[in-house]
Amino acid sequence: MSSDQDLAQDLSQLSDDDLATVDAWWRANNYLTVGQIYLQANPLLRDDLAPEHIKPRLLGHWGTSPGLAFIYAHASRLIRHTGQDMIYLAGPGHGGPALTGASWLEGSYTEYFPHIHQDGEGLEAFFRQFSAPGGIPSHASVTTPGSIHEGGELGYALIHAFGAVFDNPDLIACAVVGDGEAETGPLEGSWKGISFLNPVHDGAVLPVLHLNGGKIAAPTVLSRKPPEEVRSLFEGHGYEVIEVNGGDLPGMHARFAEALAHAWGRIRQIQTEARSGGGGRTGRPRWPMIILRSPKGWTGPHEVDGTLIEGTWRAHQVPLAGVKEDPDHLRMLQRWLESYRPEELFDESGAPVELVTRNNPVGTKAMSRQPHANGGLLTEPLDLPDIDDYEVKVPAPATTRTESTRVLGALMRDLYERNPHSFRLFCPDETNSNRLGAVFEVSDRDWQEAVTEDDVHLSSQGRVMEVLSEHNCHGWLEAYNLTGRHGLFATYEAFAMVSASQTIQHAKWLEEASHLSWRAKVPSLNILLSSTAWRNDHNGFSHQGPGLINNVMQHRGDVARIYLPPDANCLLSVARHAFSSRSHVNLIVQDKQPQLQYLTLAEANEHCRRGASVWDWAGNEDLSTEAAPDIILGCAGDVVTMETVAAAHLLRTRLPQLTVRVVNVVNLMTLARPKDHPNGMTAELFRELFTDNVDVVFSFHGYPGTIHQLVHGRPDVDRFHCRGFIEQGTTTTPFDMVVRNQASRYHLVIDAIHNSKRKVRGMAELKAWCERQLERHAEYIVDHLEDMPEVRDWVLDQTSWDELAEDLSEQ
Repeated sequence: MSSDQDLAQDLSQLSDDDLATVDAWWRANNYLTVGQIYLQANPLLRDDLAPEHIKPRLLGHWGTSPGLAFIYAHASRLIRHTGQDMIYLAGPGHGGPALTGASWLEGSYTEYFPHIHQDGEGLEAFFRQFSAPGGIPSHASVTTPGSIHEGGELGYALIHAFGAVFDNPDLIACAVVGDGEAETGPLEGSWKGISFLNPVHDGAVLPVLHLNGGKIAAPTVLSRKPPEEVRSLFEGHGYEVIEVNGGDLPGMHARFAEALAHAWGRIRQIQTEARSGGGGRTGRPRWPMIILRSPKGWTGPHEVDGTLIEGTWRAHQVPLAGVKEDPDHLRMLQRWLESYRPEELFDESGAPVELVTRNNPVGTKAMSRQPHANGGLLTEPLDLPDIDDYEVKVPAPATTRTESTRVLGALMRDLYERNPHSFRLFCPDETNSNRLGAVFEVSDRDWQEAVTEDDVHLSSQGRVMEVLSEHNCHGWLEAYNLTGRHGLFATYEAFAMVSASQTIQHAKWLEEASHLSWRAKVPSLNILLSSTAWRNDHNGFSHQGPGLINNVMQHRGDVARIYLPPDANCLLSVARHAFSSRSHVNLIVQDKQPQLQYLTLAEANEHCRRGASVWDWAGNEDLSTEAAPDIILGCAGDVVTMETVAAAHLLRTRLPQLTVRVVNVVNLMTLARPKDHPNGMTAELFRELFTDNVDVVFSFHGYPGTIHQLVHGRPDVDRFHCRGFIEQGTTTTPFDMVVRNQASRYHLVIDAIHNSKRKVRGMAELKAWCERQLERHAEYIVDHLEDMPEVRDWVLDQTSWDELAEDLSEQ
């Protein structure tokens, strides 16, 4: 038997000394949890409780907390004896007081928040801040030392656990899954993580399904299913199921210690055999998990006013709700707190005694001090190749086409090679579809299940993460970032809304982390949206929706970034910046289809640095004068940029006496004022691009109202006339999508004619011609099932366009 197995065997037997210290730590944590929910004074019960000691508002959740503390206490014992690196993810949303209590007992809370001392005064401040103005939330959050998991929205604990251990071979993520959380869609879909967990170069996830029987007002599904069905469910997922049941003490301590030791021993056995090189590994291991059945509200009031509380959904939140007004309830609260025997747990000063602190792992082994849970401490810069090596040659603007995201795929291929343990692509079964398949030149898809001879780029050693779940891909990358590594989540634009709530929650995490000096900055969450609303030709309306832009835009400027590169070189420049940035949510939107290329790499770098620029080559201003143009055509987004450039060319060739300026925006947030977003352009630059009074016809990739929101507060904002996606979609041709959404080049020309303050000869004729073109388009696509050649094959070519315009004007 190996030393690990010997150690696991020893750990399975709980000594009297360990029992005493684990139980004391658990009692101390339960005491702290109750105190956080109820007390604003008298934290050590040095006096009998009085109404003035009770908070005016009783907020928080008791029911799940004792179970979370029980697991934490035993996990700490395991760490003390083995030196195992472990992080703790509390899935049950509002078990926060158990986790903050753990960090106070471990001393890390005082290190991060020096005003919260480990004494009576500090304990009072600790209690008062919980779920209180100017304090902390009731769930495990960014303010909780040791947490990488926001417990406010249920469903992601297990997803984050797997993301944390990818390429982290020495780490175990203990993920406590609440049985209410187990009912959510994301959690139901996250058990498959072991199908992607490689025991050679990844760490391990130890799920603990905590079945305490109830959610906020009803029983939970899994707690009421027959145990044999629950076991079969998880064995079907591929787990070795270890069950611990009961509420008796000290029996539960002994049984859980044995279960945890067995699980750890099995994990170490799997890893040792896989890493030995000669273990003859075949297929996915059967990883252990624990099902813990304990009473909801364990150790709390059993009955209140003749109603059963402990073990029911009634223990979920505040079991004694009227303690400030009801003397009987107040006495019950005092007896409840006294049941933990605080005089054995805290010394005269209020600090935890040695019997309690003996259970704390030393230094950074304590889960509240784990560097992996503050991943910026471990982050190393991504080894980025020189993007000059990937430049797309642009002999002249808008004359050649390239699949821009394919160029990004080549960059990521080399990122995989140069960063073999700290970079991954996460994509819901769409890597090739989104033209990122170059990564398969250096890495297969990660796959721990069976492989057949028909499979392509699929192996147990692969590190490209493809699973048909936006929730898994998004959440895996979140945790990969939060533990200090880099990556990209790529998905179809419309289906980014499936995981939009995760994007929002992660942005909120980063926003709050920015106010905590001890939270080190982490690699940014980079999201690429391709297969966009404008080019989902065969998929239709269900695949057409740019809504994530609006979700990200609502977040604080110190976090949210939105980029709409118009071509491949701009995408390279944006990607370099995104991969180098820290603690941002970088949303990059660019389609995968062949698209016109506009800028050299040098021009793209300067354009992206500014965020927005005048494209002089696309307009017809006389640059030798200071005269303002007659009309400005603005654009943000690849397809609408092409329509804008084409519209400008139409105006130049058909109405040469009308002066047209084209402004392209690549960093959407530059349109905002500097006081609204740190990327917002100055008033002087905004005036340089858009003047103070010339009308602007702005064509936008997303919803038109977004532009109006961004330019709020700029001079004379009513002069901005926005076109964009207006929820008109179907299975149709690419150009028909812009026509249906009234954002085609012909619509833009008509808008320019309507909104130019200076009227010139030929406007009425050109407007009529554009209207005829739209009519012709409607007939053509029905007859030919494709777009008109002058649209489909359009490039910026002066001679051919003049000839075509002359021919069409005669129709």
